[in-house]
Amino acid sequence: MDKQVLRKSGLLGVGLFAVLQATPSMVSADVSANVGVSSNYLFRGVTQTDNSAAVQGGLDYEHASGLYAGVWGSNVDFGDGTSYEFDLYAGYSGAINDIGYDVGYIYYAYPDAPASIDFGEIYGELSYGYLSAGLAYTVNSDNSTPELFVEGDIFYYLSAHMPLENDFSAGVTLGYYDFTDDKKPSVGEASYGHAAVNVTKDAGTLGSVSINLEYSDIDPDSDLGSVNSDDPKFWLGWSKSF
Repeated sequence: MDKQVLRKSGLLGVGLFAVLQATPSMVSADVSANVGVSSNYLFRGVTQTDNSAAVQGGLDYEHASGLYAGVWGSNVDFGDGTSYEFDLYAGYSGAINDIGYDVGYIYYAYPDAPASIDFGEIYGELSYGYLSAGLAYTVNSDNSTPELFVEGDIFYYLSAHMPLENDFSAGVTLGYYDFTDDKKPSVGEASYGHAAVNVTKDAGTLGSVSINLEYSDIDPDSDLGSVNSDDPKFWLGWSKSF
């Protein structure tokens, strides 16, 4: 379902954009849009498109106070007719001395799924220099039977992002997804570790291009198995904000 590591780049709706344009008290706010394509859509190391390409985009609203909100969407393919994902999120970010923080809530929606599989998370991140650490905790879910992405699931991660010469940058993320229903008969041993590395080139007005490699030690016999084997996954991405 990398939505940055936790929250996705996203767009707020046209209606809110009109309100912002018309409200003098929000002159310190900023609205931006983004679009992107990728050869595979991976969410915490798990393919959301059956290892096929994705087209994505969204809107973000950010206020000088640190408040932000956004929407983001992408095509998906879960093999059951579900064809797209639509996310809503809001949060607050800032810094105390040299320590950055970001807390918020994100709702993952799949409007055309045969049965509702929507879920929501609260997330938090601390950052210092090139390093960051955070977690996401599932607080609500429409899955009513023992399954994945239900209340109590937690994703932890550590990451580093470093600028390089000639507008290149490199990033590394290590994470672990701890499923509350892990090892139940309907789920299997689904909890897994995740590692990702990427190199990105900022091409200015042409956007940015990234080369990515991800690995997840997913048990092929678990509910996440099949296309989500423990083979390393290589994918290319392009994105542009405006």
